[in-house]
Amino acid sequence: MRLFFVSLALLVACAQMAPQGASAGLGGTSWQLLKFQGGDGAVLTPDDKSKYTLAFGADGVMRARIDCNRAQGGWKSAGPNRLEFGPMAITRAQCPPGSMHDQIIRQLPHVRSYVTKDGHLFLSLMADGGIYEFEPVR
Repeated sequence: MRLFFVSLALLVACAQMAPQGASAGLGGTSWQLLKFQGGDGAVLTPDDKSKYTLAFGADGVMRARIDCNRAQGGWKSAGPNRLEFGPMAITRAQCPPGSMHDQIIRQLPHVRSYVTKDGHLFLSLMADGGIYEFEPVR
């Protein structure tokens, strides 16, 4: 019974995060992580970019692979280049040392804007916290 209510809460959260209008431009796209550049200038790159992917559904649901885990939750774009993620359901396997999993899970809720440039997607964290750079999944 508890699982039913958790699933119901996730569905309600995803519905509330549905993209607002086609201006989002991200619906139906999939991306893999190239690097993260922190506000302090530090650069982190994944050991395997295919282990870090985001897929933006036109239905307002984002599905992700974050190293050894999977995540799913709502996303919305309230205006040009604006982006927010809603609550996410995330598997909790312990990833190997050097994984970017913990950082990404902690920072995704702080994404506030995006831009696409030269075929890449850049997600910016609030307060100049850093920028994630993705390329299209091929």
